[in-house]
Amino acid sequence: MHGFGMQPLDRGYSGETFVAEADGERTVVRIYAQRGARRGIAAVETDAAVLRLVRGLLPVPEVLDMRRPDPGADEPGLLVTSFLPGERLDLLLPRLDQRGRTTVGQELGRTLGRLAQMPMRSSGQFVDGGLTIEPWKEGVDLLDFVSHQRDSSAIAEWSDDDYRRLQAVAERGQDVLDETERVCLVHSDFNPKNLLIDPETGALTGLLDWEFAHAGMPFADLGNLLRFDRDPDLVGGVVEGYLEVAGHLDGLDEPGGAGRLLERARAADLLALVELAGRRGQNPVADRADARLRAIATSGDLHAVAHG
Repeated sequence: MHGFGMQPLDRGYSGETFVAEADGERTVVRIYAQRGARRGIAAVETDAAVLRLVRGLLPVPEVLDMRRPDPGADEPGLLVTSFLPGERLDLLLPRLDQRGRTTVGQELGRTLGRLAQMPMRSSGQFVDGGLTIEPWKEGVDLLDFVSHQRDSSAIAEWSDDDYRRLQAVAERGQDVLDETERVCLVHSDFNPKNLLIDPETGALTGLLDWEFAHAGMPFADLGNLLRFDRDPDLVGGVVEGYLEVAGHLDGLDEPGGAGRLLERARAADLLALVELAGRRGQNPVADRADARLRAIATSGDLHAVAHG
């Protein structure tokens, strides 16, 4: 084979994903060294199984080859997939005008609506290539999770008054989440760095990086996407696209459906915000989450934003 080469892929990964080119054909090679530890030795098989599950329904790469890790031989796992076209949304978004942001938002909303309709039997993490679901050890109740974080994270530094306000918001958020019993496939990292967009049409060409995928709440990915973004054109497009595809579910086709959708998205993302805020001081995203969570707790408003 002639003309073979491999170089790091500049799409938001941590140095373990590469573009390989042979005879003019490009593929993506992911090496499961450190990051594979999150799902243990089954990480390669699990990620490949998720991609095969959704391919044809969502724009994900095709699995071309895989190699299971061999700890005895000190060989990491490998996953080879097709290369997808498009530009990362976090790089494209600042250049989009009002119409472009709305168009992209609608496209993402439709994708989220399809993803939220991929049913799962129970909540939990995937643990093998058969996508066996293992229930979360800490459960998914917001009040219980907040209590756990109070004892084991940076939230321990919050004042008693601020913590009581957070408990009240968590109780309200859990009431909102209890309105929906469905469980679906959750990407769990649905944010602009993992989204490839055709800059000419606004079409979604790739949904990448499924390492955090699990079975969970239908509105979790929507909350993830809109966690820090309040741009009215993008948000409006996302909500419109979601309701177009999945508005017939969960009572969202009734008057006020758009407001309820955003309320559930914010409530679903509250758990992630609490977890991130618990790591305040470790990275800028955690610090930003802490500021957002404090604003929510202080105001009692799930939609609150931090100022200053």
